[in-house]
Amino acid sequence: MAAEWSHVPLGDLCDPNRGITYGIVKVGEFVAGGVPVIRGGDIRGGMIEYDDAKRVSQKVSSQFERTVLRGGEILINLISEPGHTAIVSPELAGANVSRDVGVIALNDEVDHRFVDYCLKSPHSIQWLSSRLQGSVTQKINLGTLRQLLIPIPPIAQQRAIAHILATLDDKIDLNRRINETLEAISQAIFRSWFVDFGPVYAKASGEPPESICRRLRLTPELLALFPDRFIDSELGEIPEGWNVRPLDTIADYLNGLALQKFPPESDTEWLPVIKIAQLKGGSTVGAARASQRLDPAYVVDDGDVLFSWSGSLEVDVWCGGRGALNQHLFKVTSKSFPKWFFFYWTKEHLENFRSIAAGKAVTMGHIQRKHLTEALCVVPTNPLLEAANEIVTQIFEALIGNRQQTRALAVTRDTLLPKLLVGELRVPEGLGT
Repeated sequence: MAAEWSHVPLGDLCDPNRGITYGIVKVGEFVAGGVPVIRGGDIRGGMIEYDDAKRVSQKVSSQFERTVLRGGEILINLISEPGHTAIVSPELAGANVSRDVGVIALNDEVDHRFVDYCLKSPHSIQWLSSRLQGSVTQKINLGTLRQLLIPIPPIAQQRAIAHILATLDDKIDLNRRINETLEAISQAIFRSWFVDFGPVYAKASGEPPESICRRLRLTPELLALFPDRFIDSELGEIPEGWNVRPLDTIADYLNGLALQKFPPESDTEWLPVIKIAQLKGGSTVGAARASQRLDPAYVVDDGDVLFSWSGSLEVDVWCGGRGALNQHLFKVTSKSFPKWFFFYWTKEHLENFRSIAAGKAVTMGHIQRKHLTEALCVVPTNPLLEAANEIVTQIFEALIGNRQQTRALAVTRDTLLPKLLVGELRVPEGLGT
């Protein structure tokens, strides 16, 4: 089947009046109420997430009419590693792009989603990567991009292939949006109860219990676990019966290993090394390899809390699969407190930690263990913590489960993608019509 498909240069699949071009050469100063500008870094994970404040005047935009978006074009980040593309939604019609973005205006004889998946395929990424230009900042040359060969099955096959892959992507996006909501809910509970003391202030002010329960969505039994007065502490006023503890006493912060000293024993027995880049990306794809024979404490599994204390300071619940903990990362655990509790308290202090690291007169800013001790947390009574745990742990487990499912879906998509695009797998007729 694939042998019958033709392969056509990408440039030949474009609207001849627009083709492939990059955007505004000199954006200049941004203006309120102007034309939105999509930049290369705004294209992530097959989506376009732009900063609405980044707008240029209509006069500037009109000088680059060919890249004024209409909806349906494919955008590609020209200065990142190849494969970062997204289709323009109708809502972005009228926006423009910066010079680090290529606008691919396809004709109507090909399925735009199919071509977008072709650009994300391992073959296209490898082909473009071997042809990047530039000594300081490597980028995709438009002339090279136009020459990229795209397989062209019959249009019904294009639509069917795109439908299969898009179904997986739609579920991945749904999981992402569900998790955004779950994260907002769990963090709101944590801040309201343990940082802002909302229920305690409400009780101390004399607000009727039924009003507090209705407004803060508490049961009477849960509200009863909050005190109705404050006491003085080193953090100022805190709820009566609660106490203040250093961050490193509610959780253990285990620093990783210099894993170059622990090479894998063979090509088949190894663990991917989780460094700061892997933590930020949530994946071990392309990671270095280390021995499997590590102390189990330095092995990372889904659901572990990781905190990068050097360079780019981040804290997250790892869901990228089993790996080895590299130096400059803490694995955070506790025998006494729930995972969500020490995760959110670490996150609560993250901006201060970043400020400390930014003030270091060294190449890579970092924090020290003393800063964990200096970071103070408010700890409630055990009955309230246990009641809160019953609520928040369910949300946290759902977050982790969704992220694990998303990883599995992404693996399935990435496995199917090259097979579908070379015709190795036959797709049912009529899909995507």
